[in-house]
This record gives sequence, structure tokens and C-alpha cells, in this order.
Amino acid sequence: MLQPSRSKYRKQFRGTRTGKAMAGNAIAFGQYGLKSLGAGWFSSAQIESARKVIAHHTQRGGKIWIRVFPDKPITQKAAGVRMGSGKGDISKYVAVVKPGKILFEIAGVAEEIAYEAFKTAATKLPFPTRIVKK
Repeated sequence: MLQPSRSKYRKQFRGTRTGKAMAGNAIAFGQYGLKSLGAGWFSSAQIESARKVIAHHTQRGGKIWIRVFPDKPITQKAAGVRMGSGKGDISKYVAVVKPGKILFEIAGVAEEIAYEAFKTAATKLPFPTRIVKK
């Protein structure tokens, strides 16, 4: 599971997901990319699930770049716990994704394979995406 090795503060506020991605909105490493069209939280489990699908479709050929990292802790109180008595424990880590952010990149594979891999990986994501080419 992807998560930060250390952080300055253990728990964070939820924050807002307004606006467009200013950084990471262009293909930087590969030939093909999977770009987000919506905002949302991208959990470490979803990132790993999408990465496995892409690796499977490319038959571990070429190179894959993951352009997001889950560095935001999400807290959740246990089931059946009464209101109050502070913030819950950390349940998962998420990456905050805004529209326009490049999530994954691929290089060294044929165009059809890249499109098929991204199309299948897009079904694992919590927001709409588009496949882009350099």
C-alpha cells in the first residue's frame, strides 16, 4: 500500500477539490497518458489496482510512470462509536486529483496496447478520464 514514510502532522482537514490542476497537467515522461477530467480522491488501493491492470495489458513491457502519490490521510471513526471524543484514526491515504492532472504515463508499447490498458484502468478510477498522446 502506498503511503508516506513520514509526515509532519498525523491528521489533516478534508479540504476542497475546486479548480483545475496547475501542475502535472502535461505528459512529461512517456508517449501516452491517462488524464483526469474530474476531481476526487484517488486512494492507494485504487492506484495499485489501476497499475496492476496497466502492467497486465502491456505484459510488463515498456515503462509505466505513476504521476500521483497518496499523501493525504483520511480518518474514520469505528462503527458504533458515539459522537464526540475527537477525530477518528487514519483509515487510508489518498491523492487529491483535480481536472487536467496526468495520472499514469506509458512509453515503449504500441498505441493499441496503451489505449486498451488505459481504457481498462479507467474503469477502476472514481472520476472520468481521457487518454492523451504526446
